[in-house]
Amino acid sequence: MYRPWVPYLCLFLAALFAALLTTPLARRIAWKVNAVDYPDKRRINKVPIPRMGGIAVFLGIVAAFVVQYLGTKFLNWPMILSPAPHLQNVNYRLLALGFVAIFVTGLLDDVFQLKPLQKLAGQIVAALIAVASGVVIGVIVNPATEGAFYLGIWTYPITVIYLVAYVNIFNLIDGLDGLASGLACIASFTMFALSIMSGRTDAAALAIALSGSTLGFLRYNFNPASIFLGDSGSLLLGYTLGVVSMLSVTRVAGLTTIIVPLVIAGIPIIDTFSAIVRRKRAHVSIGQADRGHIHHRLIAEGFNQRQAVLLMYAWTALLCLGTFAMTQVSVIPRIGIFAVLLIISAVIAARLHLFRPVLLHHTDPSTGQDELVCPQDPEFEQEKEKFEESHPDKIHHRS
Repeated sequence: MYRPWVPYLCLFLAALFAALLTTPLARRIAWKVNAVDYPDKRRINKVPIPRMGGIAVFLGIVAAFVVQYLGTKFLNWPMILSPAPHLQNVNYRLLALGFVAIFVTGLLDDVFQLKPLQKLAGQIVAALIAVASGVVIGVIVNPATEGAFYLGIWTYPITVIYLVAYVNIFNLIDGLDGLASGLACIASFTMFALSIMSGRTDAAALAIALSGSTLGFLRYNFNPASIFLGDSGSLLLGYTLGVVSMLSVTRVAGLTTIIVPLVIAGIPIIDTFSAIVRRKRAHVSIGQADRGHIHHRLIAEGFNQRQAVLLMYAWTALLCLGTFAMTQVSVIPRIGIFAVLLIISAVIAARLHLFRPVLLHHTDPSTGQDELVCPQDPEFEQEKEKFEESHPDKIHHRS
């Protein structure tokens, strides 16, 4: 007797074992092309670590869909890659090209350290391919009034912005061993469950493939990591989760359905938003790296890498459970659950001082040029004291 969960289990296991088997290969490739993160004052790793783990995650996803193809062809599995009947078809071959585009962009960045605009261009190309494949939101339905809001021509730029944003929030959160891959594993499994409930088999298949792939990769990426995701992995994670969330709402979306993936990715979103605010308050470029991210703050609070990562896993799991509950209740309780999750996250963000800047400036006496000073630099405390003496009214703005 056919069991509908069997194909999904096979996809999960195929992705998991493929990632397990290919991660050592990815590590060897990274060492060979010198795609390595060497220790410096702005990194947490104390020894050189290769950073092309995205190869294993990508191959895990590919393996899952090879198994899906074989199951459909030889075992009479149903065609999972098919959108719901009432929605417009998605061109999956074109969408697959989008995955190749984002993976190659990350791969090139791992090897050649692309300039920010070059990396952004690759992300936009991948997002445009997804839009061209039919993965867009055209109509948003208000759950309170059942009224429809048509995006019209704005459908396409909004979808591109959404996907590029999703890509970058996972790129920014990738700062501790196993952090981004673990959060993606939890988020993708949640999206899998929600996609099954909504009848979106294509979104469910992609989500469970990512869940298996990231879980297999975690064998090597959890602290102490022997390989990092690199941009080839972090960009791929964000793009995949963004596409999964879009597949679940393609063409017609309830407002709650749009909010759910944003709540699931709550930690990366909070981290990115706080980084923008923090750097604006410090009067530096929003692209300027600092050590004020959630994981840095947890480390500063005295947690080790494993403890910090596990705390962020727990926070993400809470948000994911909340989104699941939101989909099971009516509008008013749904708003209440969302408010509770928002308050809890806001309290944590305030407790960790996520919006407080960690960057100062000083003039380098040897060059006469202005440069940034971080808390890890020997001159930081001296510059901080000088700043507080000359700006007593702004002490609360900088640390």
